[in-house]
Amino acid sequence: MAVLDRRSGEDRRAVKRRQVTIDVDWEGSEGRKPGTLSDLSPAGCFVLSSGEVTEGDNIRVFLPIDEGMKVQVLGEVRNHVIEIGFALKFVDTTEAQVQVISDLMAKFGVDR
Repeated sequence: MAVLDRRSGEDRRAVKRRQVTIDVDWEGSEGRKPGTLSDLSPAGCFVLSSGEVTEGDNIRVFLPIDEGMKVQVLGEVRNHVIEIGFALKFVDTTEAQVQVISDLMAKFGVDR
């Protein structure tokens, strides 16, 4: 039986992502938890966190914009790795949210 490599194929990201290290909070059905973004693009992100999620869950990520201030962005879990983290595809982002994401990518990002 062939092993499917989920990291390849035509359905992979069409938007360039940036490697980042940004501490965030995220909220799902089990409440609010801490996490760290390991990559970020205007289309989504990967959150390092051991919290319980399921593909298709809607998750709120709270992105830091200034000392103590955060912007909430909604995402859908696209895949997850138990005890490591999960990938989100952002949904219904506003222009202001996209600008915050772009600013964070420019400030903290390294091309991948």
